[in-house]
Amino acid sequence: MKTTPEHNERVAKMKFYSVFPHYVTKVEKKGRTKEELYQVIEWLTGFDELKLQELMDEQVTFKTFFERAKLNPNAHLIKGVICGYRIEEIDNELTRQTRYLDKLIDELARGRKMDKILRKQ
Repeated sequence: MKTTPEHNERVAKMKFYSVFPHYVTKVEKKGRTKEELYQVIEWLTGFDELKLQELMDEQVTFKTFFERAKLNPNAHLIKGVICGYRIEEIDNELTRQTRYLDKLIDELARGRKMDKILRKQ
């Protein structure tokens, strides 16, 4: 399934602060913690809890969020299907990065071990 320019634009304009509470709800509903969520996000982006709060206070878009992130060099190891898209086939970089985050949060909520989520050998 290929992303459309409209879909990519919608992803770019989404506000991180408006989606973050849904991430928290998703993982906590499945028995995981907010601290684990922060750990996963920090692994992918380099943003610690304080920096994430600053970005949410600033109400940044996902475009700005990922422009400021230092993506983990192992992010390319995140593969599979999320939201109907095969991550490794997404050609738009921002949309792919956003789906990386979605996939990690989904794995966390599904109870996957942290070592596996963080792609540790």
